[in-house]
Amino acid sequence: VQLQAYGGGLVEVGGSLRLSCAASGFGLRYYNIGWFRQAPGQAREEVLCQSSGDRRIHYSDAVKGRFAMTRDNAQNVAFLEMNDLTTEDTAVYYCNAGGNYWGQGTLVTVSS
Repeated sequence: VQLQAYGGGLVEVGGSLRLSCAASGFGLRYYNIGWFRQAPGQAREEVLCQSSGDRRIHYSDAVKGRFAMTRDNAQNVAFLEMNDLTTEDTAVYYCNAGGNYWGQGTLVTVSS
């Protein structure tokens, strides 16, 4: 059982980036999926979360209107689409499945 987040990198303010969260050993479609981030010196915070049932997404106020989440059940991957990035979005991003499985994190750096 493994969850892996990847796709981070360096992007300029106002740019976009897509992160991926790939699962092996279990089906993502059956789990609530959450994306979290942790900026240097700060606590980990939830960015958004999608339920496995009705697929409703709860967004944090910090990313509402800019971030979105999709899933590809055939590929067993979840995506975090990030738009209109600001320096405040710089952090290590993690995906979580069902509250139990964590990806290793991928660094997103937004430069001004």
